[in-house]
Amino acid sequence: MNKRTIRDLAPAEIKGRRALVRVDFNVPLDGTRITDDTRIRAAIPTLRALVSGGARVVLLSHLGRPKAKPEAKYSLAPVAARLAELLGKPVAFCPETDTDAALAATKALADGDVLLLENTRFLPGEEKNDPALSKSFARLGDFYVNDAFGTAHRAHASTAGVAAFLHPAVAGLLMDAELNWLGAALEKPKRPFIAILGGSKISGKIDVIEAMIPKVDGILIGGAMACTFFKAMGLETGTSLVESDRVDMAASLIERAAFRLTLPHDATVAPGIEAGARAHAVKRDAIPATEAMLDIGPDTAQSYTRAILAAKTIVWNGPMGVFETPPFNMGTNAVGNAMAEATAMGATTIVGGGDSAAAVEQMGLAAKMSHVSTGGGASLEFLEGKELPGVAALDERAGT
Repeated sequence: MNKRTIRDLAPAEIKGRRALVRVDFNVPLDGTRITDDTRIRAAIPTLRALVSGGARVVLLSHLGRPKAKPEAKYSLAPVAARLAELLGKPVAFCPETDTDAALAATKALADGDVLLLENTRFLPGEEKNDPALSKSFARLGDFYVNDAFGTAHRAHASTAGVAAFLHPAVAGLLMDAELNWLGAALEKPKRPFIAILGGSKISGKIDVIEAMIPKVDGILIGGAMACTFFKAMGLETGTSLVESDRVDMAASLIERAAFRLTLPHDATVAPGIEAGARAHAVKRDAIPATEAMLDIGPDTAQSYTRAILAAKTIVWNGPMGVFETPPFNMGTNAVGNAMAEATAMGATTIVGGGDSAAAVEQMGLAAKMSHVSTGGGASLEFLEGKELPGVAALDERAGT
């Protein structure tokens, strides 16, 4: 990566200075209880590095989708408590974000202190990338660190705008790792290089498929999005989710990708998600008119496992079925287990965030992958070859 990181900062640029750090603490909450702290834990290395360097750490994050005004259920207060536990030191919380009170709280910090400000999306200018708000954010720090890869594809005031007014503007360790893992997979992959793409809708993955076709040795398709391809092949898809407005596009992708695109050979079908006891496998050309494909079939799971074990670089984004509801988790579990085995055999395995990351966490396999991304949408746009605004705004390394 040609962007500066916190490793490129001299000790004097860190000690005693306010580090304004954009983190991604958009975690799931059950009331005030955090049900998955993966994103908080992912930021810990950057925060520890800054704290140990004597920085005065000021944190910005969003949480949920508030309507540009304060909503108690989206407060970051519970996150501050959990972060303090994970860091093993107090974390101050300010219920404001860009006010004089917030500014005063940042100036009251001592070296090594950590302060979390309230949800950036409580502010109407955040998602509009308002220059006035960006400038206001810049007052809160002496240098800027973006460690929020999960929001790097959004041009918001706290992810991109602020970097125009506050320098140095550098990447954190998580951001650096994300870009390096994904960048290496695309630029100099060990071959064979395969992509596994699943999920419910082809519309969200069309650009990724387009971008990956010339780069990979194979693309394995799973999830309900396979049914749109089946429809393009003239097959019966029953009550499966099909994007009828994308059928022609699916047909075009099949033609252009040729041998590189592999669709499921069979499907696990049932009358509905709640009818798991009636699930059964059928060939892809034998899906009953009254049933839906809810997972890839066992033959496909075995075939995909063989392909994964033969590969040297594997990028996975999107589950193979309704993995949250057994028995429709069989295909996703098979892919996860095969990737863990491939990693142990020396392959580079990258899980591209979102539901795929949730699945490997649920399976207890996250530590057995080379890299699990924290950003579903951001990793998809990176794989598509798009420039991420939150990355583009950061300082370039000298000589690049």
